[in-house]
Amino acid sequence: MSQEELHTVQQEASQEEAPKKGWHLRINYRFFVQNMPFLLFLAALALVYIANSHLAEKKIRRINKLGKEVKELKWEYLNVKSKLMFQSKMSEVSKAVEPLGLKELSTPPQKIIIKEEP
Repeated sequence: MSQEELHTVQQEASQEEAPKKGWHLRINYRFFVQNMPFLLFLAALALVYIANSHLAEKKIRRINKLGKEVKELKWEYLNVKSKLMFQSKMSEVSKAVEPLGLKELSTPPQKIIIKEEP
């Protein structure tokens, strides 16, 4: 092998090693120091993302809880309304006032007209 060929082979070998050393040298202490603001920004962004997801889950749980409460109150409203409608019937009212001595009228009411003298 001649010296030129040997020199060419050495140059090719050194060129192949150069990118590996270059890549390895790019990730070092100076890289982290120079990019510290960006890395802190990414960390803050991650914290905001996590906090936002927790708040969203909390609100979803509260919405579900309030939905169940609304269903219970609606059921209670319908229950009270049906009881009131039942107790408002004429037969139920007459049964309720019978112990007080009141009875249902058998004759229609009469209108009393008073004539005023001038």
